[in-house]
Amino acid sequence: MPLSTISALSPLDGRYAARLAPLRPLMSEQGYMHKRVQVEVCWFIALSDAGFAEFRPLTPGARTYLLGLVKNFSEADAAAIKEIEKTTNHDVKAVEYWIKSKFEARPELRAASEFVHFACTSEDINNTSHALQLRGAREQVLLPGLDAVIAKMREMAHQYAEVPMLSRTHGQTASPTTVGKEVANVVVRLVAARERIAGVKLLAKMNGAVGNYNAHLAAWPDFDWEAFSRKVVESAEPLGLGLTFQPYSIQIEPHDYMAELFDAVARANTILVDWCRDVWGYVSLGYFKQKLREGEIGSSTMPHKVNPIDFENAEGNLGLANALLKHLAEKLPVSRWQRDLTDSTVLRNMGVALGYAALAYHALGIGLAKLELNEEALRADLDASWEVLAEPIQTVMRRYGVHGAYEKLKEVTRGKTVTAEDLHGLIRSLDIPQAEKDRLLAMTPASYIGKAAELARRV
Repeated sequence: MPLSTISALSPLDGRYAARLAPLRPLMSEQGYMHKRVQVEVCWFIALSDAGFAEFRPLTPGARTYLLGLVKNFSEADAAAIKEIEKTTNHDVKAVEYWIKSKFEARPELRAASEFVHFACTSEDINNTSHALQLRGAREQVLLPGLDAVIAKMREMAHQYAEVPMLSRTHGQTASPTTVGKEVANVVVRLVAARERIAGVKLLAKMNGAVGNYNAHLAAWPDFDWEAFSRKVVESAEPLGLGLTFQPYSIQIEPHDYMAELFDAVARANTILVDWCRDVWGYVSLGYFKQKLREGEIGSSTMPHKVNPIDFENAEGNLGLANALLKHLAEKLPVSRWQRDLTDSTVLRNMGVALGYAALAYHALGIGLAKLELNEEALRADLDASWEVLAEPIQTVMRRYGVHGAYEKLKEVTRGKTVTAEDLHGLIRSLDIPQAEKDRLLAMTPASYIGKAAELARRV
């Protein structure tokens, strides 16, 4: 069966392929190969500038050509590397041989070809490539996706800052809030989670087979290889990698930063799962309507339905993302002795985990854009819930020393249908200052919102 979006095994490359186009060049196998070529070229050029008599500095033309191999890396180049891998059965060696094949028509580079992959173990190339992939995914896909959700929700928090809404605790009526304040609660959490994702340092090591620069020192014993590696790792692109140097490692970079990053993404996703479920409930209560799309069908048998499918889609995909992110975070920092290969196959699924997260952020954006506030339903719920004013009444009673204030309000309101007249009768009978009675008599469920509007506008 030919591979297509219909025959693809994964929905990320099938049903949702178009939505994940920005992630594919970064986290696919082609993207991985591209970063490997970048690291090999960067290391090669740096070696030419190290001052070794055996490898003189490259000419400007050679440098431009090498950087062009990175800049212009194509699907055809990736296919050529895969073809070499059929013989080598080693993916990193296939990249090395492909680069050397590009030197054939250039005597200057051909003469220096043995400095490609010089003193490197495969993991020197792989761990740096993974860090570059994750940086691209974080900067170009994940953070922009989260930022779009945060921006839309911040807009909603401000727009609906003063729109009263009945709260529910344990599913029961509770002190009123505003729609904007409830959205603001999520915005504040997401902003903090977003900063944790952005703040994770992406580490990389280039220190040889067991992390001790053994081969490097065998070739040039008096050269400061650690300082050289740090410079390559931390210098800005294109002549460096722009990452954070990892000075201590076994054969592999320990992957602790990856666990930290994936845990941070999972935390943001968990916040969004919470929001998806809440907004699903608000749609169910009628607090939000959803804009209709021409031709869209909500149910195959019930024509009236407009389902909150985007929030359901997002919740499901956030769950898939977190299942994978949790495994990545728990598994990757664990390696038998210097290394085993269990991390290798797992790392190839980083794009899958991040893909489900990106897909969820996209669905949330669509869902949020379709929401329309139903203020009539909000008002109706508030008007039917006068019992929530038991809280301010008994609190004012306590201020003025009325004995048994809580118990008196409990007797009047708990488990009963409470009307404005019931509460007003109680208020008029209280032995408190008339000004306080007047203030309580003027209060309605819709006006009892505390600082909710102010807090909503603040985010």
